[in-house]
Amino acid sequence: MAAASGSETGCGEAAAAGGKRGPLGIPEAVFVEDVDSFMKQPGNETADVVLKKLDEQYQKYKFMELNLAQKKRRLKSQIPEIKQTLEILKHMQKKKESTNPMETRFLLADNLYCKASVPPTDKVCLWLGANVMLEYDIDEAQALLEKNLSTATRNLDSLEEDLDFLRDQFTTTEDTKMLIACKQENPHVRSLRQMSSSNVLTLSAS
Repeated sequence: MAAASGSETGCGEAAAAGGKRGPLGIPEAVFVEDVDSFMKQPGNETADVVLKKLDEQYQKYKFMELNLAQKKRRLKSQIPEIKQTLEILKHMQKKKESTNPMETRFLLADNLYCKASVPPTDKVCLWLGANVMLEYDIDEAQALLEKNLSTATRNLDSLEEDLDFLRDQFTTTEDTKMLIACKQENPHVRSLRQMSSSNVLTLSAS
């Protein structure tokens, strides 16, 4: 019969040690308001060092996003399968007291079905994964699948929240990188830009 899919559980890797953490222990990116004070903190010797750390943090966030997105896709495919199996079980539940066989079709391969006649029964077999199949009473199978459906739906909602949280961390990290890059720009380059801007204004006035 159809598989009894287990629920997905998420346990993302921590992007960095310490600091406030969000869902799954994901470190929260801290927005830097005072760049000068931030650059005086231990370990922040130069803008290049800090920007490298922020780049590494960003890449870890992206890696977590990829893993969570894959789990989300698996759950979104599992939930309809569990619902379909539950519908079949409910139909079998109604027919188990009948003396007439149930006519159905079995999937043999992609787009290839075979007609079958199933006698009334109160037993079903569920795929549990890893090439394992177990026999259950219909009531037990239904209770198991309802539990799996509830867990999968709850985990899908949790994954949506985790992905939203990660998107916020992307934005905060990018904003912090931009602030530090602008604030710590080479003074000589900044002076040349100011001179260039001044020349443009002079030419416009003339």
